[in-house]
Amino acid sequence: MAYRSIAEARNLSDEELTAEITSAKQKLFQLRLAQTTGRLEKPHEFKHTRRWVAQLLTIQTERQKGIVRKTTSNTQA
Repeated sequence: MAYRSIAEARNLSDEELTAEITSAKQKLFQLRLAQTTGRLEKPHEFKHTRRWVAQLLTIQTERQKGIVRKTTSNTQA
């Protein structure tokens, strides 16, 4: 599974962001259920999904508060 970057999430519209948050929370619930029943095959996905939800919620909060992030390029000379 390819993990999405925070830059890609910032390019989502408000509706897409809300849908992505809902989807990620549902996946987190499914992973939690699998972990509880002992069927979790890839435990690292739990960590990645939790982090993804946090990043999405941060972007949503920034938009609600009107915070604008500067885009930076990580180029090294």
